[in-house]
Amino acid sequence: MNLFEKIFNYQIISRLENTGTFMITAQERSWLKTMLAHPSASEAFTPDTLEKLQTVLTPEPSLDLSEVFIEKANSVEKQVYHPLLRTLRRFIMNKTGVKLTYRVKDDRLVKNEMAFPYKLEYSLVKKEWYLLWYHLRHRALMSTKLQKIDDLHELPVSSEQAGPIVANIEKLLEKRQQHATIEVIKAYHRELSRILYAFSCFEKNVAYDNVNETYTIRLTFLSNESEYVLSKLRFLGKRVKVIDGDYLKRRMLESARKAYQRYEVL
Repeated sequence: MNLFEKIFNYQIISRLENTGTFMITAQERSWLKTMLAHPSASEAFTPDTLEKLQTVLTPEPSLDLSEVFIEKANSVEKQVYHPLLRTLRRFIMNKTGVKLTYRVKDDRLVKNEMAFPYKLEYSLVKKEWYLLWYHLRHRALMSTKLQKIDDLHELPVSSEQAGPIVANIEKLLEKRQQHATIEVIKAYHRELSRILYAFSCFEKNVAYDNVNETYTIRLTFLSNESEYVLSKLRFLGKRVKVIDGDYLKRRMLESARKAYQRYEVL
């Protein structure tokens, strides 16, 4: 095995990330090669990017999934990729506006709203892509499912206009943000990679205290994501402890009390 095939030390990983170095294992390379054979890969990547990835991965073996998974029942497949992703990513990267036509809950069509796309988000619970955008007329943040967007066209925005818009969006997001500090219990330091993976969809900073030999994770999330954070904390159980974040502390204590009352031997 290559010397750098697996590195679990978070401090080394974070330093490599700061230099723009990204590591993948042999299993991950094989998985990627297998996934590139899926029909949706041609829609997710430009032809040049797809060809480059396939060329780089030529020496890697593909995963043989024929004997690993047995499909016993089938349901409607929900594609993780959406055709609008590539277009919206380009608009977001170029900091330009769009004229947005989308449907609301009662299926009413809202046409040609002047919008500034800010971020694409994927809900792991609903398995849906969302566009977080700024309503240029109402000066409000909006979130719309990509499935609800019927049409969009570029709306040129100058760099002088884009700067104040982005600053205003960040102020609005800051008002919605919550923070929590989570300590990784020392006995479970060896599971740090697993714990970080549980919080992979959130903005986070990891610190290591040399004196107490403890890792702490500082999470940043939106207020409507609190329940999802709680579900991850319950999943991790005794591996972690909330040391800062009154709401999460209160809810975790409430869950513990209910569990104790349910299973207490009387």
